[in-house]
Amino acid sequence: MDDAAAASDWLARSGADGLLAEQKVDFTRELAALVARSPSGQAAAWPVAQTLQVDGVCREVVVPVPGLDDDLAVAATHVGLRIAGELDVVGVLAVELFQTAEGGVLVNELAMRPHNSGHWSIDGSVTSQFEQHLRAVLDLPLGDPRARSPWTVMVNVLGGEFPEMYRAYRHVMARDPGVKVHMYGKDVRPGRKVGHVTVCGDDLDDCLARARHAADYLTGTIEE
Repeated sequence: MDDAAAASDWLARSGADGLLAEQKVDFTRELAALVARSPSGQAAAWPVAQTLQVDGVCREVVVPVPGLDDDLAVAATHVGLRIAGELDVVGVLAVELFQTAEGGVLVNELAMRPHNSGHWSIDGSVTSQFEQHLRAVLDLPLGDPRARSPWTVMVNVLGGEFPEMYRAYRHVMARDPGVKVHMYGKDVRPGRKVGHVTVCGDDLDDCLARARHAADYLTGTIEE
């Protein structure tokens, strides 16, 4: 609800207990700051990512964030590292953020584990979030989190109407050998996250087009 009085009236009439009402946030896009921290206090941060949510599910991730001001990228990274330090996190921490209309960032959600917003790092960074998580837990020196390419796009694959995806998998690999396809071995159900594809390169539009095409073919949205 956009109207505070209407929301207050609805809460009063509902008679429900234990409800939490949050202020509506005027945000322009969603970001994710992925960091890792070891027991000895060493910390590392990947480039800030832009995430796109569709119907409450992460659809795609772009690294780095297109057009993000350097100072705001630093601020978002600092937020992630500060939270990891103050909570004494060991391992990978994903901090999901709102970029506000006023030009700042607000924390939306925390995930103290390797996270879907960081799956791009498997192919797109020098050290993936999974390797880094193990390094951190074992208190080994942390790896280099830098991106390997100017742009990395990761698009999630959601289950469609066809439970057998192997033929689509082979087609995508043959059509574009540069696409990295990761399937999770889950039973396919409509809307269920069953894998992701990643494309790295020098041109953002090209990476977006190729990754989206591969994901759409795997889900059966397109047939060529």
